[in-house]
Amino acid sequence: MGVDYYKILQVDKNATEEDLKKSYRKLAMKWHPDKNRNKQNDAESKFKQITEAYEVLSDPQKRAVYDQYGEEGLKGQVPQSGSGGGPGGAAFYQSGDGPNVFRFNPRNANDIFAEFFGNSNPFGSMGGMGGMGGGGMGGMGGMGGMGGPASMRSGSSRFSGGMFGDDMFNSFGGSRPMSSGPRKAPPVENRLPCSLEELFKGTTKKMKISREIADASGKTLPVEEILTLDIKPGWKRGTKITFPEKGNELPNVVPADVIFVVDEKPHSVFTREGNDLVCTHKISLAESLTGYTVHVNTLDGRKLTIPVNNVIHPSYEEVVPNEGMPIPKNPSRRGNLRIKFNIKFPAKLTAEQKSGIKRLLN
Repeated sequence: MGVDYYKILQVDKNATEEDLKKSYRKLAMKWHPDKNRNKQNDAESKFKQITEAYEVLSDPQKRAVYDQYGEEGLKGQVPQSGSGGGPGGAAFYQSGDGPNVFRFNPRNANDIFAEFFGNSNPFGSMGGMGGMGGGGMGGMGGMGGMGGPASMRSGSSRFSGGMFGDDMFNSFGGSRPMSSGPRKAPPVENRLPCSLEELFKGTTKKMKISREIADASGKTLPVEEILTLDIKPGWKRGTKITFPEKGNELPNVVPADVIFVVDEKPHSVFTREGNDLVCTHKISLAESLTGYTVHVNTLDGRKLTIPVNNVIHPSYEEVVPNEGMPIPKNPSRRGNLRIKFNIKFPAKLTAEQKSGIKRLLN
């Protein structure tokens, strides 16, 4: 498998997102080059390995490819399309002929470190640093007002007199003008057509997207990814599935969220009203007066036989409880099946028919 990211990050293969964050926080703080001045080269190498491991394992798709194909597969030597793949693994394969278009390029370790700690002060509560001279963190009193790593990326002032001094800022790209941080690109929405059967039973869809990603040098390259969309039973038109920051990676811009919006395809038998299913049957006037048996094929393949013994007038509905769409928050419950009727009246009646109807109805 090459490099063992789980071992580097000191977690097991079932590690949760919280486990990964906890371990990365501990190890990144321990091995940051600015904290290891006496062995900076070793620290930089270790710090980059830790960050690369976190970048891969915290991304479900990269993690899926790594789990099945190892570092080699992740970095561009995955099998061609048609040779299989683990869950989410197909997200990084070329769908047609030709070479793979994806090659994993680890991002800058300092950028990930700064993003991870956000506006907090990552070095402000490291109690174990007291023995490193200068009264521990006493020389870093100005750090708190600088906004932590966010300031490291965009702060215009330099901090001096502390343990890390100007070199700390240099390790994050040097002094930069103050700004509110990179703006986020507006979300990209895509229509997701679903049949009524798919919305009834639930399904999984695979959607291929093309996007630009940036490597460590900032150069962008095209990739194709296949996103897995889990449609839950009972979802309605307008339900949104969001993939955070799956848009193009551009300088000084946070990638857009990619959003899929559920749409409902027309059905040949049923229409949907909330959680209810509605169908309409054509019947004759005689059937409306004497009784009618409705036969319905359900969306999950069952056959219902529903006798209607009431007089069926034009606005009559036969309601069958619990045969509608699943209720998303409680799929064991369903709406109703509502059967409407289109009564075909005769165009004209003979005198004899009129007389006979009058006699029967009176």
